[in-house]
Amino acid sequence: MRKLEQKYHQELVVVGVEAGKFPAERVTANVRQAVLRLGIEHPVVNDRHFRLWRSYSVDAWPTIVLIDPEGRVLDERAGEITFETLDPAIADVVRDGEARGTLDRQPLPFIQPACRSEPERPLAFPGKVLAASDNRLFIADSDHHRVLIVALEASGETGQVQQIVGSGQAGLADGDFASAAFHYPQGLALADDVLYVADSENHAVRAVDLRAQRVRTVAGTGQQAHGFDLAGPGPRTALNSPWDVVVVDRGLYVAMAGTHQLYRVDLSSDDIRLYAGSGVEDLVDDLLIGCAFAQPMGLTTDGRRLYVACGESSAVRWVDLPPGDHAGTIVGTGLFDDGDRDGEGDAVLLQHDQGVTWADDHLYVADTYNNKVKLVDPATRRATTLFGSATPGDRDGVAPLFYEPGGIDVVGNRLYIADTNNHAIRVADLATGRVATLALRF
Repeated sequence: MRKLEQKYHQELVVVGVEAGKFPAERVTANVRQAVLRLGIEHPVVNDRHFRLWRSYSVDAWPTIVLIDPEGRVLDERAGEITFETLDPAIADVVRDGEARGTLDRQPLPFIQPACRSEPERPLAFPGKVLAASDNRLFIADSDHHRVLIVALEASGETGQVQQIVGSGQAGLADGDFASAAFHYPQGLALADDVLYVADSENHAVRAVDLRAQRVRTVAGTGQQAHGFDLAGPGPRTALNSPWDVVVVDRGLYVAMAGTHQLYRVDLSSDDIRLYAGSGVEDLVDDLLIGCAFAQPMGLTTDGRRLYVACGESSAVRWVDLPPGDHAGTIVGTGLFDDGDRDGEGDAVLLQHDQGVTWADDHLYVADTYNNKVKLVDPATRRATTLFGSATPGDRDGVAPLFYEPGGIDVVGNRLYIADTNNHAIRVADLATGRVATLALRF
């Protein structure tokens, strides 16, 4: 849509309609945060009662409706539509409007992009965080299109920014730390002093050599893939919205949110291959080739299995590492089963969880749309709320509030949380239950 808006900036008016699948997506304040996070500059309607949805007979997300200058519906298409697919149709409407004298190129006065009024912050919608055992903290400063390397002080609640990886301008460029460019980086993994980054909007996986202070592209071409069996040399293979990464032995596992699959990059050769998932958006337990995920957005491991936070099914899944060949579910029951309920097994409800990390035989889960951090026991399938409230907010202490936390990691007795919509990293002391906001010094 952004490419179409740029090409037809005098002819095309885009109006977004948010008919939220999840309860949290029907709250206007949350919709506004999503508009800011994504840099959307066209008007967005919160269709929380599905009135527009029904009036246009929509039955799938996303759906695009094309309307001519006289208000007639010319086309309606469901699914992931590419620029190349829609461009000729819009060009035809422009030509017809010019011929009929109905096309008005005067700018519309009501379009006031909300994102232009936002103040500058040290962090902007940080998506993921990685805590290392040597007191280094890596932060995906997602809307600033960069990664921060932070030296933590003894308290763990204050850190000095040692290095900034990325120019801060959205783009895809390898090179030194200052000239390299990312576009909405997310998941992070560290191995042998190389930091791997899921560069989501570039549809790429990047490698940050911390010794040489260079960035290179491990996988992805910068173009969005549209298939479900991606394979080949990493730098020549297109990907689709990689969202998180984890290293096991010499394999880099990638949560490919766009294709609802997991992939594996061989770090000895940079070749990438499908690891698990049929590509169908669903919650299906089966062999690795037959199982199905729904927007995998968080990835962690205990060395024996991978654990996956699947946002669209509000689930936490497990996936065997070799020589195993199965995938199963810890909590979550289906694409439209979401809520906020602690408990055990199928009674547990989450709401669009996006982050997960393993420590001490348990999983810490960023239950994003519930504004909470939950503890999940894979053995008993029991989930309990550790921190947060269903009400979003920004409060430290023993009764903390969060606003759509997206990433999470643990080192020692400290839990680091990417509190995305609060533009902050929060630090939870697991011994005392107290939460603080990380103070960053640049």
